[in-house]
Parts: sequence; C-alpha cells; structure tokens
Amino acid sequence: MTVVRRDFELGTLFLGDVLDVLGLVRESSVDLVLTDPPYSSGGSTIETRQRCPVEKYQNTGTKKPYPSFSGDHLDQRSYVNWCVEWGSRSRLLLKSGAVHAQFTDWRQLPATVDAVQRAGLHWRGIVPWDKTETARPTVGGFRAQAEYLVWGSNGPLSRSRGVGCLPGAFREPVRRSDKLHVTGKPTALMVRLVAACPPNGVVADWFAGSGTTAVAAVVTGRRFIGCEVSQEYFEIACKRIHEAEARLA
Repeated sequence: MTVVRRDFELGTLFLGDVLDVLGLVRESSVDLVLTDPPYSSGGSTIETRQRCPVEKYQNTGTKKPYPSFSGDHLDQRSYVNWCVEWGSRSRLLLKSGAVHAQFTDWRQLPATVDAVQRAGLHWRGIVPWDKTETARPTVGGFRAQAEYLVWGSNGPLSRSRGVGCLPGAFREPVRRSDKLHVTGKPTALMVRLVAACPPNGVVADWFAGSGTTAVAAVVTGRRFIGCEVSQEYFEIACKRIHEAEARLA
C-alpha cells in the first residue's frame, strides 16, 4: 500500500504497513519504542484465532462497535517470525542503549520474549499491567487481569539518558470513555510508560491504533513517530493528536 504521512507540531504519523514505514525513519533517531502489535491470540484453535478481533476480544454482553483491524490471524511460529522481521528493523532506529517495550498477553508471552531476543535486543524483563478487577472473569479459575510489557534495550542499557527507575508493575483500569480501539490501552497507563523516554526525546509506536502512545508523548512534552495500517484508526489517531496539541497551545 502507498504510505501516507501526516505531520504534527510534535511528531509524525504514517498510514501504511509497518515494514514499509520503518524504511522511512532515520537510523539511531528513536529514544523509546513503546508499541502494541496485534497479538494473534484470543483462541486455542485456528478457527477461533481467525475470528474478527472485535468479536475475539470483547465479552458478549459488553460489545461496543469498534472498527476492526488486520494482522491478528497468525499462528505462533508465523507470529514470532513477523515480530522478528519488524523488530530487527526497528532496533536499527533506536539509539544505542535505548529501550524497546512491546505489549503482549499471557498466550503470546513466551513467543514475544523469544522474538525480542531474536530481533537482536537485550531482553531485560517483563512488566505486568494489572487491568484491575474490571477485567474479564474466568468462572472456576483466575481472572484474566494482566497483560505484559516485554522490554529490552539496544545494546547495554544506557543509564545516562535522563530516565530514573520506573515501577516494575502498573495498575490502571480500562475506562470505556477512554477506549477508542478494541484492544486500546488506557491513556493514563501510556502517560506513565513514556517516562522511559528522556524528556524531549522521541517515542515510536509502530502499531499506533487510536493514537494513545502519541497522545501520551504530546501531553508529556515528548516527540513521537507513529504508524497505523488502518485508515479508520489513522483518522481517529490524527484527531486525538490534534486535540492533545490544541490543549497545550
């Protein structure tokens, strides 16, 4: 597909496939990759994994008419290969010692840890995101209450980037009024996570969705680079970024 570029005061959002967009970004220019790729999860069989994501990732009684998204149908081996492909290219865009942090769920956690390491990044750990007791219940078992950030660095972790010690776990609920993507993360969570980027640095999100990472960068005074393959979500993200910048004006 043809890549479209939209520039803002504090950054740039691309409409296009991640593998096309990565070739347009200057090497060693990014201070933090904070991204939320499709998990290709949400089911234990081929049939359930290949269902529409809007159906897979919502409880029957609480469905909201979100736009759907692509790229969520891979089996685990293909998922790892795909993550390695874009992750290795993304690593070249990170500054030396900068952080890569990638969301995943419990099903894809081992695969994501493998992919981050195979992309050439130094794996540093796992950060749980506690979605609170509002997360979906599992009758007879444990509530599906957490997702995870698998994080690493481009080479030895730089301790002179102007970033302090961040928490090792985060607790933030998903608020319906704040959720504009079927798998969207809370804005409050992303605002806390972009602290892994130095002040005035550049945050990159290669799967921007509704633009929450970019909004978090804007409201904290950081710059951003984003990529989104869905036209609908691209327009939603652009609107949110414009609104965030207007509030700072």
